[in-house]
Amino acid sequence: MGVGPRPPPAPAPRLAPEALAYFRRAQEALNQTPDGGPQRGLLVRNVLEEAGTQALALATDGAGSAVLQDLLALSPPAPLCRLLAALRPHLRLLACHRSGAHVLQSALLQVPRLLGTPRPQKEGPQDDDEDDEDDDDHRGHESLEDLVLGLGAEVRDAFPVFSGDTHGSFVVRTLLQVLGGTVLEAEGARPRGPRPRGRRAPARDSRATDFAVPDAFLSLLREMSACFLEDIAVFATHKVSSLCLQMALRVLRLKLPQDCARLCDAVVDYLSACNPSAEGSPLLLFLKDQTSSRLLEQVVLVAEPPRLQRLFEEHFRGHLQALAAHPIANFPLQRLLDAITTPQLLAQVFEELSPALEAVLAQGHVGVVTALLGACRRLGTHQPEALQLLLEAFHCAKPPSRRQACLPLFASLLSYEVYYELGDEETPSEHQAEAAAAQPLAEVTVPGSLLVQHLLHFSAPGPVVASLAALTGPQLLALARSPAGSHVLDALLASPTVTDKQRRRALRPLKGHYVALACSRHGSRVLDAIWSGATLGARQEIAAELGERERELLSDAFGHHVARNVALGHFLKRRQDWEKQQGAAAKRRRALSAVLGD
Repeated sequence: MGVGPRPPPAPAPRLAPEALAYFRRAQEALNQTPDGGPQRGLLVRNVLEEAGTQALALATDGAGSAVLQDLLALSPPAPLCRLLAALRPHLRLLACHRSGAHVLQSALLQVPRLLGTPRPQKEGPQDDDEDDEDDDDHRGHESLEDLVLGLGAEVRDAFPVFSGDTHGSFVVRTLLQVLGGTVLEAEGARPRGPRPRGRRAPARDSRATDFAVPDAFLSLLREMSACFLEDIAVFATHKVSSLCLQMALRVLRLKLPQDCARLCDAVVDYLSACNPSAEGSPLLLFLKDQTSSRLLEQVVLVAEPPRLQRLFEEHFRGHLQALAAHPIANFPLQRLLDAITTPQLLAQVFEELSPALEAVLAQGHVGVVTALLGACRRLGTHQPEALQLLLEAFHCAKPPSRRQACLPLFASLLSYEVYYELGDEETPSEHQAEAAAAQPLAEVTVPGSLLVQHLLHFSAPGPVVASLAALTGPQLLALARSPAGSHVLDALLASPTVTDKQRRRALRPLKGHYVALACSRHGSRVLDAIWSGATLGARQEIAAELGERERELLSDAFGHHVARNVALGHFLKRRQDWEKQQGAAAKRRRALSAVLGD
């Protein structure tokens, strides 16, 4: 078996313009109908009834399919089952159609909502006709469970065809999630628009929505897992089919871990056998391949600790620095770092990779460094060594006075000489605090922000917190108003290893800049976070400063939100009542913290 040439698509019926106009009017009426009302449910039912008479034409029309997807999101079980039954004879045409595939996905994604939904009990003689209609629906149509199993069986019987089609692969991936009783957010809510050049979407596991499924669903999922094993050569190397295998690994790890382990072993064994004469690991070639590397990322992420240790020893050890320098292979290395759960494995990886930290940063593969820091933070080991290596990589370890500038360097990913425009120096110069204070803060990068956030959660973040405290008011304001930099202050406020005294000292330069902070999209969010953890005295200082420019604050969209959050009007007009309320709120927070701490 394998992915053969795609058969020519059968001609789909055309949707009449007047029919499309009807469904668009129905969609507009639906948008204007109040949620939860009986009229809305009746309207959805009636429109879906009409859609069933021309389901194929509607599903394969670009505009019609969008209307149908909106209707499916609101459909009760019976109309959805009737629609699926009408579409099922045309499964291959729909699944491999650019519009029809979206309709099938939307229908399958209603299963978590509707599977096992009991038929509503009607009361009163006025509903007798509707009861009879529902009884006819249940007698004359397959259940939702049977329909999903039927669709799944047809996909299983032509698995390589559906999985190898650009549009059909989306249907297969959605079906795998539904059969496994878990819907992953990354598949259902993917951001639109082009990805910035040089950026790669991570293969990390996203949060999943779990729901109960019958045993027949899991049995069919296991049969599909066997389909992957039968054609592992295709699924391990084909650009489109590989995506289905990646999704299967994520679902199977949660529901059928033994089947997941078998698939992982099959992938590694097949790819290793494809390059038996390679020096070192035969898997290295595929770690550098655009398609296979994404599959290997998932293999690494779903591997249990013993299997991950074996993967490292047989295929990664001795090659970490070369992988970190490669434009593609550095991503599987990042996933390896993300997946480490034992101090023993981290120690082996850190020993081999840490000497190349500066070179990795110079090549622009910052994700490797942030993943390494994340592993150190997660496991609580090698943190002092990692921080020292970063100080050396950014040329701020010696003289010791340069450490005061480490945070701006880390956040901007610039070395000391580049940041302060010193040129090449034979002997590193002392840090000039006055000159540094007069220089505006450089742009904070997203990878740099992530790097600093990890460091602030280290067990001893003192050098980074001290560098943050050395920023001037305008520099700290620029950091708080930056989209990426604001998360640095979030980490400062949330870190359990930063003391209250260190926080107060680091945030002190913001005094006098609270209004500018409040009138910023990102700065207002930082100010809200500061307010949430502030003492009564600190809240009085913040409110007093904001109150001096109340009119300016209220005229700004973000400032208006901050004024409401701090009850500024109450503070200015009824100060004593405001203080009592804030004091009571502070007591409740302390009591809650004590309970959570216990």
